[in-house]
Amino acid sequence: MNPVIHEIFQKTRLLSKELNHALKEHDLFASQWTVLYCVYQHGEMTLTDIWKYLNVEAPTITRTVKRLEELGWLKTYAGKDRREKMVRLSAEAEARLPNIKDSIEQFEKKAMDHLNADEQSLLMELLTKLSIEGR
Repeated sequence: MNPVIHEIFQKTRLLSKELNHALKEHDLFASQWTVLYCVYQHGEMTLTDIWKYLNVEAPTITRTVKRLEELGWLKTYAGKDRREKMVRLSAEAEARLPNIKDSIEQFEKKAMDHLNADEQSLLMELLTKLSIEGR
């Protein structure tokens, strides 16, 4: 067993837990934020584009988008054909995004506080190299 992989999983769980705590005041969970941020970064997207980008199963994204739409964060509509569903941020989400981004930036600063700029850059380089062949 590789202890590096174990440590990555442990840190991932910790970061997810702490992000959930940071997002609590916005009535969001980390999994929901990843979808909102994806759509914010890339603009209007199809459901397929979202699940492929986030490396998450399609039914999970479908459920998350549906819930975010019910909560008023996202708007969906039919794409070029009936099977394609387009997703975009709602006006309410766009208005609330600056406050959420402030919370996220505070969380990120706290999470990265023990790494200097060079260490953060090295970590990013190493994580970018990490991959599973055939994917």
